[in-house]
Amino acid sequence: MSESTLPKAYDAASVESRWYALWEERGYFAPSNTHPDAPPYCIMIPPPNVTGSLHMGHAFQDTIMDALIRQRRMRGGPVLWQTGTDHAGIATQMVVERQLEAEGSSRHDLGRALFLERVWKWKGESGGTIVRQLRRLGASCDWSRERFTMDPELSHAVREAFVRLYNEGLIYRGKRLVNWDPVLLTAVSDLEVISEEERGFLWHLRYPWAEGDGYVVVATTRPETMLGDVAVAVHPDDERHAHLVGRELILPLTGRRIPVIADTHVDPAFGTGCVKITPAHDFNDHEVGARHGLPVINIFTPNARINDQAPEPYRGLDRFVARQKVVEDLKDAGLLERIDDHKLMIPRGDRTKAVLEPYLTDQWFVKAAPLAEEAIRAVEDGRIRFIPGNWDKTYFEWMRNIQDWCISRQIWWGHRIPVWYGPDGHPFVCNCEEMVYEMAAEHYGQIVKLTRDPDVLDTWFSSALWPFATLGWPKKTPELARYYPTDVLVTGFDIIFFWVARMIMMGLKFTGEVPFREVYITGLVRDADGNKMSKSKGNILDPLDLIDGIDLESLVEKRTRDMMQPQLAAKVAAATRAEFPQGIPAFGTDALRFAMAALAVQGRDIKLDLARVEGYRNFCNKLWNAARFVLMNVEGHALAGPVAPRTLPDRWILSRLQKVIAAMDAAMERYRFDEAAAALHRFLWGEFCDWYLEMVKPVLYDDGLAETDKNHTRRVMVTVLDSSLRLLHPLMPFITEELWQKVAPLIGRGGATLMRAPWPVVEAGFEDETLEAEAEFVMALVTAVRNVRGEMDIPPGRRLPVLASGEPEALAILRRHEGLIAVLARLEGWSELTGEIPEGAATAVLPGMRIFIPLAGIIDPAVEIARLEKTLQKLETDLTRVTGKLSNAGFLANAKPEVVAGEQAKAREFTEKRQVLEDALARMRRLGGVA
Repeated sequence: MSESTLPKAYDAASVESRWYALWEERGYFAPSNTHPDAPPYCIMIPPPNVTGSLHMGHAFQDTIMDALIRQRRMRGGPVLWQTGTDHAGIATQMVVERQLEAEGSSRHDLGRALFLERVWKWKGESGGTIVRQLRRLGASCDWSRERFTMDPELSHAVREAFVRLYNEGLIYRGKRLVNWDPVLLTAVSDLEVISEEERGFLWHLRYPWAEGDGYVVVATTRPETMLGDVAVAVHPDDERHAHLVGRELILPLTGRRIPVIADTHVDPAFGTGCVKITPAHDFNDHEVGARHGLPVINIFTPNARINDQAPEPYRGLDRFVARQKVVEDLKDAGLLERIDDHKLMIPRGDRTKAVLEPYLTDQWFVKAAPLAEEAIRAVEDGRIRFIPGNWDKTYFEWMRNIQDWCISRQIWWGHRIPVWYGPDGHPFVCNCEEMVYEMAAEHYGQIVKLTRDPDVLDTWFSSALWPFATLGWPKKTPELARYYPTDVLVTGFDIIFFWVARMIMMGLKFTGEVPFREVYITGLVRDADGNKMSKSKGNILDPLDLIDGIDLESLVEKRTRDMMQPQLAAKVAAATRAEFPQGIPAFGTDALRFAMAALAVQGRDIKLDLARVEGYRNFCNKLWNAARFVLMNVEGHALAGPVAPRTLPDRWILSRLQKVIAAMDAAMERYRFDEAAAALHRFLWGEFCDWYLEMVKPVLYDDGLAETDKNHTRRVMVTVLDSSLRLLHPLMPFITEELWQKVAPLIGRGGATLMRAPWPVVEAGFEDETLEAEAEFVMALVTAVRNVRGEMDIPPGRRLPVLASGEPEALAILRRHEGLIAVLARLEGWSELTGEIPEGAATAVLPGMRIFIPLAGIIDPAVEIARLEKTLQKLETDLTRVTGKLSNAGFLANAKPEVVAGEQAKAREFTEKRQVLEDALARMRRLGGVA
């Protein structure tokens, strides 16, 4: 054995940075044309926000996507992972506005044109953070095709989609309620609403009758909105209030008359069963008002102050100041019944944290229901499949009750709505600004001045076009023809409605094809205790910190940086110091990626325990050391020619390799990344490293064996390691590339990159179930001896005798492989038991065989007695469990016959083992003089 050319220690940081730079520089991420007739494969990256940075959710999803892409790339055919970023209208505008605020300026000071120049400047300087971080994760996206949703080509596609939908009557402008952010002064999507339970109050207010004495009591959580009430509603089946329907009330503080109506929306159990109806400030009330033809009175300005529709004393007041005054005035008037503590869901903007208001305003909408019909059918008929399958129910529930989609936003950064208005307000909709003036001149008979709509489109509108717009639509490009429809979308459940469903609708509408054939829905990445990661909890983990490491003080500073509450910051700092007293060590990219895959159980959230990540860093080191061992024993030897295994270990490991190739193929096909990782880890660590490389040492170190015979084993070692590295590459791209470059050339398989090496295929000639069973028997026998040695604290260098009795087939295996077993178990020899079992012999039971290790003069009988008693106690527990099942009439009636047979076989096996252990315990007690 010579010194390996591979360094003794694995340096993840240097290997990862070096290989990624080479991969990208040499264009390996672009689709290969080496198999032009092979079916293409394409994944569209969910475009991260240009303002964003890598978080654990990104790391999880991008690991999965990259694994799929790398495996498909190795299987041949053109493979495209289309990448890019989203312009993130609101988020990006806020970033630049904060910069201006720090400079003592604002976007209004600059004006729209200069402000947009400033945003583009920021994007060029600071907008690439997340794409740099994705590279650190090893994401093999085709960066030469990177797209940005505000690129000229994509902007053209967005305008084209708007114009086509408008011309078909599927886009319209109307006055409707929207989620309104009074700080940003824009409508926001449902996805940008964070609703959390908060402590509040339930005010019970008295509304007097217009005719006669008395009043009704209504309950509300927002008393200031009563200034816009237009009715009080009761449930039509509520006998308590049936006689009130049709009468009129005086709305307090305003003097307006409002009717009592009956509507099924009312919950009779809420408050008094009488509910105020404010159509301009509540989504449900708006629907009630529409059903009853009620007026709509908006009492808020865009910044949530009271407008002129309310009485004079309240005009101009902030909504919460107005709330306080309304309550005080009602109390003074004797119209405040009582105030109860009440928990309620408060909607806040995810960016500003301001309480959002349902606000009546003119907006642009897409008629979603007509588009949803074909999108529903596409999932029903299997053109699109959700994984796990239960998510289709969520999809159907939303799609079958879909509401029109508000697509306009009152900000400046984004795709400007392609609508211009003439002097009389007539709209002109066009993809090209130059052409719109020609349209207007034709309409008016002269050149006129036009005013463009000030709004921009919802970011989700452009994102809905992502799968085909990035491929060149509306042009019929070769890329669109080749890669669309795409194969799989990997995304989180939280955007099924906001993105997935809309991509399906838009894809079917504009291309006639589904945008993707499968949708793999991931869970959330949680902390080790199962808590959702959030800044407020201070439990966020940065994937780059796990890759590169971070010291304690930097970690504390990062977690508490933006916390406004000193007490919370102190609590988070203390918890961080307790959890990570030494900071977080560098685990490397491959270890993190493998942990993500290993934890990716379908339908479940991930609990990210750093002990698992550390374990897979150890796995990297184990693999590195195994490769060094192989290289030290094969470098410099002639290994050309076919693989021709001759020994049990060689034939066994090649058979096991075929099983892991098949298991890997099946797991990846079913998106069971956890099973793929488990199969690889079990094979490489447990079988290749721990067993096979030990079993080949007698061959490699036998001075009497010819080199040609040794080379057969060397060839198998390198072949199996080569195939294993190729199998592991999708999950651990860096270490596998580094090792493969050393290993593959030894058997003539080298190449420029492992990324484009062929994916391993099952070779049926190497599979041998009988031989695998024989090898497993050998390993079980060696393990049994090692267990006795370990439990008895017998020095590893001391060779032990073994006596064996059993079935002829089992004894024959022992004879065939006695040399290998003697080396692995450190035996001085073995013989078949012909007489009485020696007193004090340690006993082990194997399938078809019992072995006895005479321990007189070697061990302390008391220690062996304790071991046997402990083993017997565990066996009794197992036997009780099995016999309990078999005595359960329900189990026998409902279980499958093969399951019952399996339990019966266990019962027989446990009973036999119990007898053997009891006999061994009796002998050991006699040896130790114990009664």
